[in-house]
Amino acid sequence: MDPQSCLRSLWKACIVSLIASRIVTASNSAWNGHTTPESTTPSVFTPFFVPPGAKAYDSSSPLILYTGNWETVYSAGYYQKSMQSTSEKDATISFTFKGTGIEWFGTCDRNHGISYVSLDGHQPRTIDARCDHDSPLKQQRIFWDFGLAYGTHTIKIRSAGKRKGSVRPTLCDLDAFIVTRGSKKRKPQSQLAQQPPRKPSNFLQSQALDSTVASQWILTEKGTTGVHAMQLAIISSSHALIVDKVEHNPLTISGHPAWGALYNLQTHAVKPLNMESNSFCAGGTFLRNGTLINVGGNPVVDGHTSSADFGDLDGLQAVRIFEPCDSQSADGCDMYENHSRIRMASPRWYNTVLRIDDGSAMIIGGSKRGGWINNSTVNNPTIEYFPPKSIHESNGLPIYLDFLVRTLNANLFPMAFSLPDGRIFMAANRNAIIYDWKTNTEQELPEIPNGVRVTYPMTGTGLLLPLSPDNGYQAEILICGGTNIPDNKAGYEISSQDPASSQCSRLVLTDWGIAEGWKVETMPQARIMPDAVLLPTGEVLIVNGAATGISGYGNVRDQVGFSNAANPVFTPVLYNPLAETGSRFSSTGLPSSSIPRLYHSVATLTPAGDVMIAGSNPNLDRSEVEYGTEYRVEWLSPPYMARPRPEIIVDGARVDFGKEIKVQVKVPSGLEGNEKVALMDLGFVTHACHANTRLVYLKSSRDGDTLTIFGPPNEGIYPPGPGWIFLVVDGVPSIGVKVMIGDGKSPPVDEGASENLLKSSAVDQYEDSKKTKAADVSE
Repeated sequence: MDPQSCLRSLWKACIVSLIASRIVTASNSAWNGHTTPESTTPSVFTPFFVPPGAKAYDSSSPLILYTGNWETVYSAGYYQKSMQSTSEKDATISFTFKGTGIEWFGTCDRNHGISYVSLDGHQPRTIDARCDHDSPLKQQRIFWDFGLAYGTHTIKIRSAGKRKGSVRPTLCDLDAFIVTRGSKKRKPQSQLAQQPPRKPSNFLQSQALDSTVASQWILTEKGTTGVHAMQLAIISSSHALIVDKVEHNPLTISGHPAWGALYNLQTHAVKPLNMESNSFCAGGTFLRNGTLINVGGNPVVDGHTSSADFGDLDGLQAVRIFEPCDSQSADGCDMYENHSRIRMASPRWYNTVLRIDDGSAMIIGGSKRGGWINNSTVNNPTIEYFPPKSIHESNGLPIYLDFLVRTLNANLFPMAFSLPDGRIFMAANRNAIIYDWKTNTEQELPEIPNGVRVTYPMTGTGLLLPLSPDNGYQAEILICGGTNIPDNKAGYEISSQDPASSQCSRLVLTDWGIAEGWKVETMPQARIMPDAVLLPTGEVLIVNGAATGISGYGNVRDQVGFSNAANPVFTPVLYNPLAETGSRFSSTGLPSSSIPRLYHSVATLTPAGDVMIAGSNPNLDRSEVEYGTEYRVEWLSPPYMARPRPEIIVDGARVDFGKEIKVQVKVPSGLEGNEKVALMDLGFVTHACHANTRLVYLKSSRDGDTLTIFGPPNEGIYPPGPGWIFLVVDGVPSIGVKVMIGDGKSPPVDEGASENLLKSSAVDQYEDSKKTKAADVSE
């Protein structure tokens, strides 16, 4: 198949064909890549893993009691090389343990069947260990419950000796139990419904936990992500996309742990995705036609970073494709990658990905391999585009950007926003520029005040404040948090107790605004690694982060668990950009969480209008130590969620630039006063980087139940691509409806540039560099 024919439609038809081909030809593809510390010999990557803070009990442990006929089966593929197995009906296993969670590991194939599992004498749950495999999948997680109160518990397993549709006896076995020991002060993770490994189409259910109400703001714990939420994007009214690094997540697919998932915003179910390469610290954006790309990642590192780097596919040059998926079921939606046909020209880890005014993606900076603080040896001081462009004599290859050299060492995940004039605002370390990608020129901006550094690992957060026709769509930047820690300071000289910055800085990007410089404000609490979320009302919600330390794990003094940061900030703060200086911040009525949200946390607005908060994992792999791997999801609902709300009666509409569209609406009686239409890009969120988040107020008028909306004036005001429209009446927004801004076509494809990129680069060409004995500790 000709790769260029794929490019003409952004690979859409080609992807379908290639995926089908892969399904037919692949056999347990790629999952022979797990290396243990100091090992260079790969072994099968299975769900079995004993996280720090947990303890394994082999099937032969004297603490495990059996009744009935059980056979000891020996194999090098079992934990401690043995397993207990039975086909006898009503044979039982019982095990008493102390902790907050329990996992049962065994084997899965067509010969296994149903068992009944009870905890502490409660109603048994039916667990089916059958999976559609001829040969046994060993060390599979058959059942787990992480929702237990700290204390002593008993699990009992009773073999049914059968399965649906069969009269033949079926197997039940135990390889090992893993106990999450937990502590009295750590609240348990919520429970995932128990299922053995199954086809990708199967869902895992989660259960609701408690809610906290304070002055109409409501904080609810509900759902678990199944894979750790390092990266987050809303893809439809019903689903969010979650992407992690390769690690031992509870959610499994094809016999190995998953590191991508679709989260159902309505049912809180999670569905695993077929990720292939390591997406550790990748970036992402939506393109003009609604396709999402997930870009960059980490290599496969033998013996250096161990379990963070599984798999046969290097993620450094990866461009992963997720086609538009708007169905309520999300059936058939999956991630696709094929490095021989679709890739970047250069390796990137911690790169920012931004949709620009022609609807394509600009890929900015990053490091050539995993590490911690960037340096000149591994720095990638370039930008490239997807699809590739032939501009500035690049012919599809990277374009040098001096700004990314001047901002070493703290310049990973640079802040970037597409401005109304089509140019790009960038901030990294303490510096900022406006970059004109069409002329390849930089305009230097005033330095961020008071020596505060704002990009990884001195991570702050930033937003392009709402754009409005009332002031001619004047662009203004807000940057909050970070730290004054010098970026040339050695890790052993940095402490997790070093104070973060409480500074917020605003800069109006007009001639007079730039001349006046940054205006400084102070948050109620200092934060490193905060997330800033735009609400349809124009306010900014600041959540997550720590009051001290620095991003990453395993690098500094006084680590808590493995975290480089400490003293989590549990209370959100609301920022009103239009209020008078000195009265813009408030935490009044905002409930506090009890869940630390530190490194690798995320937050995003949802179409419903509440804020989804997830993640936190300052660890190499899944961990149960203090500041361990967090799977619980929180939902922060503003007061408007409890009021009667306007309604837009349309979905999937196309809005052309400068053209009007009429839609039917319902406005509850009692809502009067100011009306506005908010067009929002909910963005792709990772590492406090909200590059694509955007709020544009559109001109509109309403006559009864008919709302006339005028599209954005041009592609600079809102880069063409998917968006969400909210009708805001008297400060109360409707539920957002998804629209396509512009023609919905693929972004421009330069076939010559694409061909040159493929000729000038090789598949995973930087793979050999991973074997050098560099002092890498992948963060």
